Amino acid sequence: MEVVWVLQWTRMLLFRGKLSSCGECLHLNFSFAPLKAIFLTCYGEGCSVSATANSPSEGEIFYIERNNNNQVHIKLITGAYLQVTVRNLMTADYPGKPGWDDNAATFEMMIVANDLHGDYQLANGYGHHQAKEVLKKHRNSFITMDDFKFLYSHGINTVRIPVGWWIAFDPDPPAPFIGGCLKALDNAFSWAQAYNIKCIIDLHAAPGSQNGAEHSASRDGTTGWPTSPEYVSKTLDVIDFLASRYATHPALLGIELLNEPSASLVPMEVLVPYYKQGYDIVRKHSTTAYVIICQRIGNADPIELYQANISSHNLVVDLHYYNLFDAYYVNMSTVDNIDFVHKSRGAQLQALNSANGPLVFVGEWVNEWDVATASQTDYQEFGRAQLEVYNAASFGWSYWTLKNDRKHWDFEWNIRNNYLQLGNSTNRNIS
Repeated sequence: MEVVWVLQWTRMLLFRGKLSSCGECLHLNFSFAPLKAIFLTCYGEGCSVSATANSPSEGEIFYIERNNNNQVHIKLITGAYLQVTVRNLMTADYPGKPGWDDNAATFEMMIVANDLHGDYQLANGYGHHQAKEVLKKHRNSFITMDDFKFLYSHGINTVRIPVGWWIAFDPDPPAPFIGGCLKALDNAFSWAQAYNIKCIIDLHAAPGSQNGAEHSASRDGTTGWPTSPEYVSKTLDVIDFLASRYATHPALLGIELLNEPSASLVPMEVLVPYYKQGYDIVRKHSTTAYVIICQRIGNADPIELYQANISSHNLVVDLHYYNLFDAYYVNMSTVDNIDFVHKSRGAQLQALNSANGPLVFVGEWVNEWDVATASQTDYQEFGRAQLEVYNAASFGWSYWTLKNDRKHWDFEWNIRNNYLQLGNSTNRNIS
């Protein structure tokens, strides 16, 4: 688990890293982030420590010594220990090696758990070797060919597969990410082809994160993608890698250029040029693959993507429909939720289907809501309403997700336990 340590002296510092034991003390390397994405830096003995670095490099690496009483010493990689003798000033000039008594180089520490649980935190928390074993076991067992057999037997014709940007660097992606996801994607394509199922590759995590969420592999809740031309360029390289690798594969249906960019943090001035360049890159490798562009999540109208004039050939707009994650839905009853799906979502889909532009894809939805007392019959009616409405989308729908530790998010569990009844649904996809 990734942790946030709070050092209490004359100020508070936040930093992140992995704990590793060495007897009575813990020794480890860290980069400090007192502010999101702004790191502490100090370039030599006697320097003052300041929060001025945008990314951690050698000058932003600190060595931590911790005893069993939740006390720590902090030193530079050159060996100089940090101390605080004046309020709001930390310097790398403590004379010699500090003891664990009451001195200016000994800090009290408490640990607060980080609520992010994404790829970054898993790999960073376990460390490379253990994370490699954990992910290898997961990838070999979580999704198998039997799952594609299950999907085929229930009429599912497409899978939407989320991937992270580091897949383009497999088998040795940048730290802390772990290789192996490219082989897993290759396996999925092979299994899909065996059962005549198509694949959508969904770039779920872009460099720097496009929304600050754990599922976009944000390091610490920050959203760095839209403010970094380097990140945007690297993302286009990833699209080029994926398109070139899978363009001629019989199972490829389309490539989604970016999942859930944040409406509040990713301006259209950044997103639209990226979508246009990404579209051209896919077209360089395939004239038939669908190019999917996701709506911005938050307070954004998907019509903005129809007005962006990105292209007219095999372009799809992805909408994500959840009766969750917003106070608006909290006090809704079963009837309220079903009416909202029919009236609000149905009207929006009808309007977008009628627009002269991209196809419409309900790329994520789930048979879950905020109705705490819902019965199985309530879930069945809610699921039926969603299927009736989302079947009207011109490019179909995709359920989030195939398997999950929360049962109502688990498509297979819903089907096996009769909470979701597909009936005569068409245009079926699964994430």
